[in-house]
Amino acid sequence: MEQLTLSVGAPANGGSCVARHDGRVVFVRYALPGEQVRVRVTADRGSYWHAETIEVLQPSADRTASLCPIAGVDGAGCCDLAFVEPAAARALKAEVVSNQLGRLGNYQWSDEVQPLSPTGVTGWRTRIRLDVGPDGRPGFHRYRSDELVADLNCGQLPARMTDGLTDIGWAPGAHLHVVVDDDGRRHVARTVRQGRRNMTEVVEGSGQGVQRAGRHSWRVPVTGFWQAHRDAARTYSDLVSEWAQPDRGMTAWDLYGGAGLFAAVLADAVGESGQVVTVDSSRTASRAARATLADLPQVRVVSDSVRRALTAQRGRADVAVLDPPRGGAGREVIDLLAAADVPRIVHIGCEAASFARDIGLYQSHGYTVGKLSVFDSFPLTHHIECVALLTR
Repeated sequence: MEQLTLSVGAPANGGSCVARHDGRVVFVRYALPGEQVRVRVTADRGSYWHAETIEVLQPSADRTASLCPIAGVDGAGCCDLAFVEPAAARALKAEVVSNQLGRLGNYQWSDEVQPLSPTGVTGWRTRIRLDVGPDGRPGFHRYRSDELVADLNCGQLPARMTDGLTDIGWAPGAHLHVVVDDDGRRHVARTVRQGRRNMTEVVEGSGQGVQRAGRHSWRVPVTGFWQAHRDAARTYSDLVSEWAQPDRGMTAWDLYGGAGLFAAVLADAVGESGQVVTVDSSRTASRAARATLADLPQVRVVSDSVRRALTAQRGRADVAVLDPPRGGAGREVIDLLAAADVPRIVHIGCEAASFARDIGLYQSHGYTVGKLSVFDSFPLTHHIECVALLTR
């Protein structure tokens, strides 16, 4: 592919920075604003190119030795900002979120991205999925590639999380799910394709990680969803409790509720005179929610799409909490929330553009952004978690 020398500009959503060559926009990975770099073009999209840095000619003062030994050009795609001083990485993320909110959400935000944990930016991850290559070795994918990096020494992982996994000859094409739960116990499961079905076998631990938040404990299957950062569940639960302001006798909706993390917080607050409806399309998540929240008669667990569940609702909620996947909630769901006249909404988003779009949709229905916080929930990467309080 073509090689170029470029002067790098502002950060873009997705982990790249913007440069220009002969009037064409070039999205450059592994570069920082103000740097001069030599790049290799990796994709031609017509009006713009993608490229990756292969040599830094004039480095930024914010560049540092990589905090992930396996990430970078020709390495794993796990930690795309591992080469940036952590405070500077948070500043880059804040700039991206601010730009997306202004452009897509018609909302001006100029605050800081908050660290999720005081214990640093490495060793924070509690669950991973590894894929197994044709040679039987597990690994992380290279950026947008089917190729695997069999070195498992990622900067996100706590010590010993992957110990011994490279000593086993796994079935080619298998997926390994690894969890270190809140008891410090490791669980490993292997998923393989057999005919038209995925078959999962537990090879270490019980296959159900113990996760805690507040007074509640969950047993979440290693293939199920739980917050990846060890401090995320507690931090988000506390924030939801503060911003949602649930009270005795209220009705609350917990949408995209997963295993019921926020449903537990809401149920404790509304009491048995209130009601909490938690909705998720994953049957695995719904089973975990039913098991954990079985002692809370005010909770109803619905295993269905959020859109269908909202369409079927006949009552009105006093508050709704949403934690949708990366694509966000979108127009249909937000239209339904607005039509239901929910006066108070806590919306969580893990992708800046879709979150900003959703904020704009809420505002088009007359909602006002009361509070908005952004967390560095995925250190060493470009990813963030945004939380907004919306009222009308």
